[in-house]
Amino acid sequence: MGLASLTLFSVCAVLVVDGLTASASIGPSSITWWLITLVLFVIPYGLISSELGTTYPGEGGIYDWVKRAFGYKWAVRTTWFYWINVGLWMPAVYIMFAGMFAEMFFPTMSLPMQIVICIALTWLTIWICNISVDAGVWVTNLGALFKVAVIVVLGVGGFWYASQHGVANEFTLSSMTPSIDSGLGFLPVIIFNLMGFELIACMGSEIRDPRRDIPKSILISAAIVTGLYVFGTIGILMALPVEEIGLVAGIISTLRTLFGDGAFGQFMVYGIGTLALLTFIANMVTWTMGASRAAMEAAQAGELPAIVGKEDPKHRTPIGANTITGIVSTVVIILYGLSSGESDELFWSVFAFSSCIFLLPYLFMFPAYLKLRMTDPNAERPYKVPGGMKTQIALSVICFLFIVQAVVLFIFPDIANGNVDWAYSAPVAIGIIATIAIGEWILAGAVKRMINAPA
Repeated sequence: MGLASLTLFSVCAVLVVDGLTASASIGPSSITWWLITLVLFVIPYGLISSELGTTYPGEGGIYDWVKRAFGYKWAVRTTWFYWINVGLWMPAVYIMFAGMFAEMFFPTMSLPMQIVICIALTWLTIWICNISVDAGVWVTNLGALFKVAVIVVLGVGGFWYASQHGVANEFTLSSMTPSIDSGLGFLPVIIFNLMGFELIACMGSEIRDPRRDIPKSILISAAIVTGLYVFGTIGILMALPVEEIGLVAGIISTLRTLFGDGAFGQFMVYGIGTLALLTFIANMVTWTMGASRAAMEAAQAGELPAIVGKEDPKHRTPIGANTITGIVSTVVIILYGLSSGESDELFWSVFAFSSCIFLLPYLFMFPAYLKLRMTDPNAERPYKVPGGMKTQIALSVICFLFIVQAVVLFIFPDIANGNVDWAYSAPVAIGIIATIAIGEWILAGAVKRMINAPA
């Protein structure tokens, strides 16, 4: 993998079309939130990831960094969250896939049939990740290009629609000023949508020149991703009033508004809608590839159950971790099928739960960065974040606090207004506690194996 492939890999990992409607649901102020997040979070996060990825290259990524800083116990927790979140997030992504697919082609499709589609897509993802790294890279490269195409169409289409029919939402200084309102519940999605730049470090052995190309790919992809998110969000807000933006069908509704019901409109809805669906698959392939490799390395070191470390003898792919990811996703999808409720609410509950698990490892990553700066100052750092130690502390603390507020708002989306909807928050919180408890059980097993291991 050279610079171009690395950049496309990062774009595919970070750029998620499925979260675009949630960020647009904040309204015009989301544009300001994107810019604030870029300056205060994305740039420091990208710089820190570049230093860690080039100083400590390898397939473990966050796992390696946390282990070096705080020992194997915290590394086990980190890898558990980083890996298992993919199996929990995959159902949300494919729930949206099935909903959009039905909206486009089969409006009367039953829920059981949508569940079958979700399960089939889960195991297609696992198969792609098992057969070879080359196949996965092709999928991620195409996925990155498809994502760019979808968002560019939404952005350009939104401006064109506004020129013909007027702007659906007011873009004024007042409307674009960040405020604490009901839309704040979707603000964590902006953080979530910008995570994953460090994932490329997990592909260490597959990178031609990691010390040169990792920093370049992270910074280039960060600029591309943030710009595309802002452009796509503006496009949706140009065409649809905030109150009409649906979390599951919002992209299809936007395309239909932009292009109408004529022959060309139908062609664009089906064509761009299909590309959007394919990006969902590419995104899950990207994350499964990276997270499963980190889990495999941890398992082969005895820090996760041995089955997680099973490696394909021919393709060298993490088939044990991949298969367990598929099983977890399938179970969550079936549980979703047995639930009842409005599709947007169900999607958001699963998405918020998995997102919280996804963000937990980053609560360890930024402190690990500071610890390694202090305890391993003589390590060769091909790329080093500018500034003295006070600057590094400030950058790390700011990034850490961004993650904390995202987790809190995912669980309690309206807490800023003093409201807590326990019917929503309790299941999400219980799911997070259960996932943490399972991780502690796995950690206890790892400690036992370490104690009983021969000297």
